[in-house]
Amino acid sequence: MGNKVAVIFDEIFLKHDPGSFHPERPERVKVILERLNKEDLRPLIQIFPPEKAEKEEILWNHTESLYNFIKTSAEKGTFQIDADTGGNEYSFEAACYAVGAQKTGLKLIFEEGFDYVFALVRPPGHHAERDRAMGFCLFNNIALAAYYARNYYGIKRILIVDFDLHHGNGTQKSFYHTDEVLFFSTHQYPYYPGTGNYDEIGTGYGRGYTINVPLKHGCGDDDFIFFYQNLLKPIAFQYKPQLILVSAGFDCMLDDPLGDLEVSCKGIAIITEILREIAYNFCNGKILFSLEGGYNLKNLSEGTATLIKTLIEEKKRFLHYEVSPSSYALELFRKIKDLFAFKGFWEI
Repeated sequence: MGNKVAVIFDEIFLKHDPGSFHPERPERVKVILERLNKEDLRPLIQIFPPEKAEKEEILWNHTESLYNFIKTSAEKGTFQIDADTGGNEYSFEAACYAVGAQKTGLKLIFEEGFDYVFALVRPPGHHAERDRAMGFCLFNNIALAAYYARNYYGIKRILIVDFDLHHGNGTQKSFYHTDEVLFFSTHQYPYYPGTGNYDEIGTGYGRGYTINVPLKHGCGDDDFIFFYQNLLKPIAFQYKPQLILVSAGFDCMLDDPLGDLEVSCKGIAIITEILREIAYNFCNGKILFSLEGGYNLKNLSEGTATLIKTLIEEKKRFLHYEVSPSSYALELFRKIKDLFAFKGFWEI
């Protein structure tokens, strides 16, 4: 099935509504669906319905009190958890299917022969912490994907990459203490949720297995590609992941209403290509992407289209990309390199 990307989708993801004028609105998924249905993409994908996550699966990463709170809130109708995060009577079910989409995606990868899966889900997940829904997120989809991979398929080395504009604080917290997950995040900093500085590197057995790249406003393709090529790639080649999971947030792109990063479709393509190279070497080519943020509708549709085309149509070139990183990026790279060299974690 290496010639198609499996897309996981259900109408329930259109019914979750966090409130009028909320940026995380159903149209985000609608525009991606419309783009996927155009003639250049339709032959490249196959759409599958998600399973619904079981309660005990969600409790791998979340407290029972959080699970019950979201369930009972939805039963009452419209609800507001904080200034950013709310829902309606469909939100709990949508969140359970968004988690279950990760399970379905891994089945397609490990049992049905697909190399690539794109979970087209709402609500997003990477801000949700063990006992707290926040940042538009109810349950942490990508963290639970890692639990599915560990608990159902015995995967011991998982690389989670998060290119969303915002730092995936919930995902980081989930695996901050373990070396079974290597977490790599590029994000705007300082910015919501305020976490993700370069010196947050994990603790205990997880020390050295969290890698944060806090970028400032205005950073674009060259800075992103520089870090994916010169930081992520050499570390991933030492870690040798058995599976790559990606929090795909297209709010890192130029002109997103919630941020100030400037990645283009070309940047998305090259980031995807670098991830493919890592997967090709260590994961039998297997990558699961799950939709996170992105609030410019054109970026969402074209960013997703670019990602899927890169996965399917591009040859395995695996080039070294010549870039001109900013002085900020070069200084940040030096700081990260010095930190990891001093601690003796990775050769960069």
